[in-house]
This record gives sequence, C-alpha cells and structure tokens, in this order.
Amino acid sequence: MKPIALTGIKPTGSPHIGNYLGMYRPALDLMKKYQGMYFVADYHALTTMRDPQHLRGLVYEVAASWIALGLDPEKAIFFRQSDIPEIPEFAWILACFTSKGLLNRAHAYKDAVEKNLELDHDPDEGINSGLYYYPVLMAADILLYGSDVVPVGLDQKQHIEITRDIAEAFNRTYGNVLKVPEGVIQETVMKVPGIDGRKMSKSYDNTIPLFAPEKALRKQVMRIVTDSKRPEDPKDPDGDNLFSLLQFFASPERLEEIRNLYINGGAAYGELKKELAGLILDYFADARGKYTALIQDKPYLDKILLDGAAKARAMGQPYLAAARKVTGID
Repeated sequence: MKPIALTGIKPTGSPHIGNYLGMYRPALDLMKKYQGMYFVADYHALTTMRDPQHLRGLVYEVAASWIALGLDPEKAIFFRQSDIPEIPEFAWILACFTSKGLLNRAHAYKDAVEKNLELDHDPDEGINSGLYYYPVLMAADILLYGSDVVPVGLDQKQHIEITRDIAEAFNRTYGNVLKVPEGVIQETVMKVPGIDGRKMSKSYDNTIPLFAPEKALRKQVMRIVTDSKRPEDPKDPDGDNLFSLLQFFASPERLEEIRNLYINGGAAYGELKKELAGLILDYFADARGKYTALIQDKPYLDKILLDGAAKARAMGQPYLAAARKVTGID
C-alpha cells in the first residue's frame, strides 16, 4: 500500500472557496503519491453544533462536495468519523498520555479564554470539554490509521505538532507503537481572504460558498469589501483582497492585465467583481453539476460513507489493538 495521507473537514457550514483552495485541492492532489483517506469530522462539529437536523444536512453537503470536486471512492477511503467506534476509545487512551499543559496551549482554547478575559468573564465561561480535548480527538483521527502525512492550513499546524507530541509521549513509554506523522502545508494558499479581507472562515461569515445558487454566489462576490477609490485612481493590487481572490482564478495573462489596471488606473471594482463571479462559476461548472445530482441522492452518499468506514475500521483496528496490548487493557 502507498503511504497514507489523511484529511478531514468539519461539517459546520457549507464548503467554500477557502476550503477548496486551502484543503480540498491540496488533499486531492496528494492522491497521486499517497493512499488518500478522507473523512467528514462530525464528532468535531459537536463542540459547537446543537441542531441535529442541520448537522446531518451539512454532513451530506461535505460528502457530496468531496466527490463532486474529484474524490474517487473506488481509489480513496472516504468515511464519516462517527461510523468509526474505535476513534473515541483510542482518543481516551491518547488523552492519558497528553499533558494538560499541552492542551492549555492549544490555539482554539487559548483564544476562547482570551475572549472571556477581555470581557471580564470567568476564563472558562462557555468553554466545553470537547473544545478543550479537540486536539486529542484529532490526534486519534490521525494516529489510528498510521497516517504518514496530513495536509493542513497554517492555522492547523499546531494540531499536527500536538499529535506528534502525543505519539512521541506514548512511544517513549511503550516503544515504537504509533507512527509519527508529518504535516504538509501548501505555502501558496496559507491564507485565502474572505469578502471582508480577513481569512475566509465560516466563523466570520465572510465566505464564498462553492455550490450556492448562481444568484446567491454573484451577490456574495459583489459584497467583497473594497476602498472608495475611483476606477481611474491608481491602486495597490498587493494589498487588495479582491485582487487576491482574482489571482486564484484568472489566467496569468489576464491577471497581469488587471494588475496594470490597478497600478496605472482603470480598475473598476464593480466590473472586476462581476468578472470574478463569472470565473468562479466557470471554474466549478462541472463540479456544481455533479454536486447537484449527489446531494439529491443521500442513499448513495450513505453507502459510500459506510463502505469507506468498513475499510477505515479494518485499517485502524490493528493500531488500537496494539495500543490496548502494550498498555495492558487488552
């Protein structure tokens, strides 16, 4: 078998352009060299999601998106996280080798604490244990299958470092039982700007959804924040989030033309937003057609996910069995 590349995405919102550029595309590209394992991280979503019907719907959206964007279920192992009962058991074993100090330094927890302190609240107000132990569950996701590489965005790099720390702590006690994975970061897509200029994120509500209806997608693109300069005014393309998004979809020749319009005057934001919307629609035209068909065939998606779960469990059970044996709980 090829080395394993593992990727998961949390179903907490409709997949968007930032997901595609920062995670979907790099992860799918790795299939040329690796055995791809892809999963819908619905356990992770429980840290914030409280609407079961909405969560189920988002799981299908993510699954349909993966396949529409090029995941081949015949070649990849594609599954739903909650269909793998070995994960929570493995996570508990790993939690017993994870220092509290390590989790205290996790970005998501630290950010939540800092927000509470800024508001003069108790440091842990509103923070559930799932958020705190999130890195341990992620470590279980990765280590259960002996993953070799994990493609991540820059903001997820710490999770790989924590996973490595946990695996090394376990191995120091019991020998070389767990494979220590490597993170793969795509330097060119470390930050995809949202419509407000911040990183594109569901939590900021600044995304451009991949498969929104055409009218809704065009409306969202037209909301991209720009300055008040007139078309004839010179502008700095390198500091402009509209130009940053155009560079992902425009041809090199057209991008150079737009750059010159920015620098020398002639760049009309409204027209460029319309052009960007058209480029996005053209780029994802085939995928949009596939997605529309897939999202209407949930029994097919369920079958794909369950078939993938059976394969993933077969790969994960030996690692869990080895961990149980060396710890003495077999």
